[in-house]
Amino acid sequence: MKTPPRLQPLVEEGLIDTVVRQLMSGKEAMVYVVRLGDDTLCAKIYKEATHRSFRQAVDYTENRRVKNSRSARAMAKGSKFGRQEQEAAWQSAEVDALYRLAAAGVRVPTPYNFCDGVLLMELVTDADGDAAPRLNDVVFSPEDAVRHHATLIKEVVRMLCAGVVHGDLSEFNILLAADGPVVIDLPQAVDAAGNNHAQRMLLRDVNNLKNFFGQFAPELLRTRYGEEIWSLYHSGVLSVESVLTGRFERSKQSVDVGSVLREVDDARAEEAARLVRMGAR
Repeated sequence: MKTPPRLQPLVEEGLIDTVVRQLMSGKEAMVYVVRLGDDTLCAKIYKEATHRSFRQAVDYTENRRVKNSRSARAMAKGSKFGRQEQEAAWQSAEVDALYRLAAAGVRVPTPYNFCDGVLLMELVTDADGDAAPRLNDVVFSPEDAVRHHATLIKEVVRMLCAGVVHGDLSEFNILLAADGPVVIDLPQAVDAAGNNHAQRMLLRDVNNLKNFFGQFAPELLRTRYGEEIWSLYHSGVLSVESVLTGRFERSKQSVDVGSVLREVDDARAEEAARLVRMGAR
């Protein structure tokens, strides 16, 4: 097929040889199957902010660090340059998360390169070597549903142990490869320790898995893996070797409200001091 304009620079740089076909077009990106020598990869072309519908919610971008202070100030002001920098930060978030999670052994596509808003990564395939389907396009037996659910719960734990919460995990962004599920689409991934919404997002991710696979194995609907996982993480004892039961009971111990409020006040004071320092630069 004719090479899309956004992929032409990669051809000229020798990062890819040919474009085979378009694989999909989503709300935030278009994905193409490409060739490099004997390897078949996929190229994810991020759409410009003005041409896509996915809103960069504050919940996701909270506490994402920007190394350049000029960029941070521009993003805070909402200037044209700031919006461009915010877009670049949004794209690089997925790249950073992919490399971080791949290094931690999480089942994500192997990333190869990121150039001019195009992410080159592994093409996830099924047993026949074709592009792997999304979970929502597959019907499972009860046994397979339980097995794949267990695999993905382990991947959620592995991600959290690497300090990452997917933030938008569902049957629509998990592929069923020949050797099991692979997690994709990570631009909204959040830092588990630095984002105040991380717990809510993790519980939602796990509930999405429960509700999807629960269609095929109803016993999964009674599990509470999300609460169990977060409780272990919050207690500092979660590991990739943690044995989970799917059961969870809330503590009936009273909450020290005064201590919580003091922590909130300290956090506000620290943020105010940071803003003052940024304004002085």
